[in-house]
Amino acid sequence: MSPGGMAVIAPVNGRAGERVIAYIDHIGRVEGTLIRQFGNGFAMTIAATPRKRDKLAAQLTWLANRHELGLPEDRRHGRIVPRNPVTQLVLPNGTAMTCRLIDMSLSGAAVVTEERPPIGALVQLGKVQGRTVRHLEQGFAVEFTRLQHPDFLEENVTGA
Repeated sequence: MSPGGMAVIAPVNGRAGERVIAYIDHIGRVEGTLIRQFGNGFAMTIAATPRKRDKLAAQLTWLANRHELGLPEDRRHGRIVPRNPVTQLVLPNGTAMTCRLIDMSLSGAAVVTEERPPIGALVQLGKVQGRTVRHLEQGFAVEFTRLQHPDFLEENVTGA
């Protein structure tokens, strides 16, 4: 991956010229155009402003060097483990279930569940609405649609 393009290993292929939107851990949403196919994926350009390309270059440099330099995770908001990690999850189809929180922040949470809503799907954790942003080995991560107030975070997400 570079600020101008990337190769993607994927179970599906598209056609040259098709629009691609990818959600990448630590990078976020990347848009572009498929330019060529190969056996197990495709190559794409990245459509971005010069400012966004500079930001992407900095993120890629940080990702490449963080382990060697012993750098901490670069998260927007600190993660906490709630006192009561049990919450109610409502899936896009309206199904409500109990699940366990791995951790949470003012902007999102990670949950343990066998269900994996599609990326971008709206879900609700406790009283807080969010979108599925990535699948995890044991569940998925949610980005809240609204930044939460620190005084009410745990109460709104867990109901505790």
